[in-house]
Amino acid sequence: MKQVSASAGRCLCGGVRYEIAGQLAEPIACHCSQCTRTSGNFAAMAACRSEDIRLIASSTLTWYRSSPNVERGFALRRQSFLEAPGKETFVAAGTLDPPTGLRLSKHIFIGSKSDFYDLADGLPQEQEG
Repeated sequence: MKQVSASAGRCLCGGVRYEIAGQLAEPIACHCSQCTRTSGNFAAMAACRSEDIRLIASSTLTWYRSSPNVERGFALRRQSFLEAPGKETFVAAGTLDPPTGLRLSKHIFIGSKSDFYDLADGLPQEQEG
């Protein structure tokens, strides 16, 4: 995890806003079918400790259990941007207010990636997560 000063972010409509204190991991690009169907493409997600995230506004936030160990937070007017599997919460990197100081670190679930794009950035690639 990378030490950053307090980070903040929000969904597109602003109905959900959050702050993160403490450490935030460099984002990963997830190409699994759940992330693809949620975002319309791969999802760049950065992890923090669940206790380090604080919701400032949540008027449009709803949760969906997408698998036995994972809940995804959705802004009702927008796509998923929070994933809370337990001790860590994953935040869609695109919802963080810039500058983030973060860099994409790797690609995961590339065996599930769609055929309309190539991975040519030289980052590590994992078949699974």
